[in-house]
Amino acid sequence: MKRILILGASGFIGNTLYKELHPYFDTYGTFHSAKGFQNNQHFFSFDHRKEGLESILKEVQPHLIVSALRGEFNAQIETYDFIVDHIKRSNCRFIFLSSANVFDAFQHFPSYEYDKTLSESVYGRLKIKTENQLLRLSVGKYVIARLPMIFGLNAPRTQAIDVAVKNKTSIEVFPNTIINVNSDVRLAQQLHYIINQQKTGIFHLGSTDLISHFDFIKNVVEKRHRQSGIYKQVFTSNKIRYLATLPKENRLPSHLQTTYMDVLEDISLYDERGRS
Repeated sequence: MKRILILGASGFIGNTLYKELHPYFDTYGTFHSAKGFQNNQHFFSFDHRKEGLESILKEVQPHLIVSALRGEFNAQIETYDFIVDHIKRSNCRFIFLSSANVFDAFQHFPSYEYDKTLSESVYGRLKIKTENQLLRLSVGKYVIARLPMIFGLNAPRTQAIDVAVKNKTSIEVFPNTIINVNSDVRLAQQLHYIINQQKTGIFHLGSTDLISHFDFIKNVVEKRHRQSGIYKQVFTSNKIRYLATLPKENRLPSHLQTTYMDVLEDISLYDERGRS
């Protein structure tokens, strides 16, 4: 059975992916500060700021490493340097969860898989640096999965909206920013397919349609709470700005493609009849 190691498997996206994969693969994960994983023999404590992966890789001997790491940027870079060296000299592949922010310097159009990357943010530049390392590997060794905003029933973004609605405080929205989105469960299914089919290269794993950030957040509030929210509209420029990644070359099968309405349904607290 294929052995998979998920870095950051106690986090929001990493844990959803772990739950999706572990019934089908010999799946392991790392955790840092999250509670409840200490006695799970498939989870390893790992603080990428203080230690390396050598002992974990030696014990697991994974065929595939998936990174959902978060945290201190320089420590992430050192960890990825080590992983790339490991991938070069072992029978192992790497799936890197990147971000639409690798294109955040381009504002006037959505971005596709093989468009040039350019970022104005520290976060986006971190992702670009790691992507460039992977692009020097043979193509069969890696998957770069660029993600849009990810929502879920218990996602940090969704919970922050819930708190704002409950406390009647304002939610920051960007009316001039056009985005696409995904949900945690749909993303996990998409990655499961990529792993099963041994796909390689660059994938854009977001909704196939676009919506303004303001309109999407308004829909989230209405879907989850059946009421209007209080919004603070932020205009970063007078022009429409795109922060969206769309597939062109590497499209998934139609049953794995998603729309922003699908994502809204995934995070709704009510069924089609309006019952909670």
